[in-house]
Amino acid sequence: MNIVFMGTPEFAEVILRGLHEGGHRIQMVVTQPDRKNGRGKHVKFSPVKETALELGIDVLQPENLKNDISAVETLKALKPDVFVVASYGQILPKSVLDIPRLGPVNVHASLLPKLRGASPIQHAILDGEEETGITIMRMDVGLDTGDMISKRAVKIGSMNYTQLHDVLAREGRDLLLETLPLIENGTAVYEKQDGTQSTYAPLIRKEDGHLDFTGSASREVLKIRAFDPWPGAFAYFGEAGEAMKFWAGEAVDDGTHDEPGKVTEVNNNQFTVSCTEGSLRITEIQVPGKKRCPVSDYLRGHSLEKGWIFR
Repeated sequence: MNIVFMGTPEFAEVILRGLHEGGHRIQMVVTQPDRKNGRGKHVKFSPVKETALELGIDVLQPENLKNDISAVETLKALKPDVFVVASYGQILPKSVLDIPRLGPVNVHASLLPKLRGASPIQHAILDGEEETGITIMRMDVGLDTGDMISKRAVKIGSMNYTQLHDVLAREGRDLLLETLPLIENGTAVYEKQDGTQSTYAPLIRKEDGHLDFTGSASREVLKIRAFDPWPGAFAYFGEAGEAMKFWAGEAVDDGTHDEPGKVTEVNNNQFTVSCTEGSLRITEIQVPGKKRCPVSDYLRGHSLEKGWIFR
């Protein structure tokens, strides 16, 4: 089919490459404008743009598709069969949704109607869900409210965000390639969502990574898994209030009921921080200006003592 692809981050890049390898004609890629980032404020292309350029596909980067008449006219002139959207990062107006002959479809990283919104993968972990998955849906003007076409479930287990992201990207690619022929030949079945069962997955903010030792250790472990690699689960320590990121650990019930945030045990490979409910046993950390490392490596050159308080 003639496809216009809309996406921006790594999740979308996997799907774009899958469409290309699957033999579909990708007429154009629409992605977010280039951004400056890093200390040097260098311009960085999105993963989707980098792959589009590698594959020789034309790229369109409107600042705001809703207000860019020229971009909308460019898309109309292509007369695409379908739009495929995956983590694009902009809400599409009706004038754009109405363009493709067979409609716009979205690859969404949850089992809709659960976890509509911008950060479904992180929130599936944060909510303690046993499974999540992929939904291919036909887009409408609502936020992830369109009719569902196909689904595939994935067990979360002990995966962190990065691991679950990569699994869902591959499953999304494969499910999309199975679903597109059904859309093309008219055999796809469109199922309305039950809005009464919907939940919302809002955009993750940097401050969401701040650990709360006054809660349960099991809840904070979910944060550690959900926020790897960004924004990272962190807490402040020392008189200077430096931030330490906690990259790996587990919740334990060690029988201690000390002050929340207090280090109750330190050995060669780990340290334990008390929570109101249970404790966190931490095995991998990162301090400002350094790479993430096992606790054992950190302790060879730094002190971390019983009685320290994390805030």
